[in-house]
Amino acid sequence: MEIIKNEKLYEGKVKIIYKTNEQNILWIEYKNSVTAFNGLKKDEIVGKAILNNKISSLIFEKLNEKGIENHFIKELSDTEQLVKKVKIIPLEVVIRNIVAGSMSVRLGIEEGTILENPIIDFHYKNDELNDPLITLSHIKVLKILEDDQIKEIEKKSFKINEVLKDIFDIAHITLVDFKLEFGLDEKGEILLADEISPDTCRLWQVDTNERLDKDVYRKNIGDLLTAYEKVYEKLKSK
Repeated sequence: MEIIKNEKLYEGKVKIIYKTNEQNILWIEYKNSVTAFNGLKKDEIVGKAILNNKISSLIFEKLNEKGIENHFIKELSDTEQLVKKVKIIPLEVVIRNIVAGSMSVRLGIEEGTILENPIIDFHYKNDELNDPLITLSHIKVLKILEDDQIKEIEKKSFKINEVLKDIFDIAHITLVDFKLEFGLDEKGEILLADEISPDTCRLWQVDTNERLDKDVYRKNIGDLLTAYEKVYEKLKSK
């Protein structure tokens, strides 16, 4: 059956989500928007939508090959893809392999310090509250997840980390940290959702530590498109 794009369901900072003629399939269109600091800094960069879509599609395809269940169905065009419809869990899951960004600031640990074991942070997905860092107890108070669901997401997240590290290692890129989002499908199963791209990952070039992610834009330390193109070309060639 041909999938047809219907009315807009939701528009976020960097993506527009549309309904389709299939109840459990959504149509995603990436935007050229780039934001930082919870939207306080924002610009339009022509070409970013194409790179985010292609990088995320490529990574999801690689995750599928490794048996990581996710919402991705297929890439439709340079800026569009089809995904399974899920109810997004209002939780941002951050996996950290190396100290950087807010963790360095918060704990006073030098950026670049390699963690003995990866750690997991949870953030309450709420724009009005600036996605605050929360604890497992807070997750229960907010009734976001049950205990068994929290354990399942933790297990899935650490597994995804191992797979992603391998994917990026082959491309000579260090996976410093990254953000994941999950959703519940029509059966109540937890699936990896959203996107995986330089917008949601902190990526450093092996050996040189050149930044290849949105920190280039946050810190005004280079050209965002050039950095994202390097990531795509490195991943595509492996």
